[in-house]
Amino acid sequence: MPKSKKQKFPYLLGSKWTSQKKVDGWRHFEVVNRKNQGKWVYAEMVSSCDPNVRFWTNAAILQDQELWRPGWLTLEDMELIPPTPLNKGG
Repeated sequence: MPKSKKQKFPYLLGSKWTSQKKVDGWRHFEVVNRKNQGKWVYAEMVSSCDPNVRFWTNAAILQDQELWRPGWLTLEDMELIPPTPLNKGG
């Protein structure tokens, strides 16, 4: 029996993110859709304040805390909690 592959980013759908820089005027986004294309996983991001602001991004980009932070953070929280380096381990 073939071994099933482990799904990349299993908790992606419905996750909430804060952008370090405004995207079309907004910082808070939620993943509303995902798609797999070969070895890549993409997330459709929608602004929590304006559902007309939406875009697709490579889900791996969300792991870069210089660009994105998990959860919805205030500007004050973002200043108090420094980004952690990417986990390069396996």
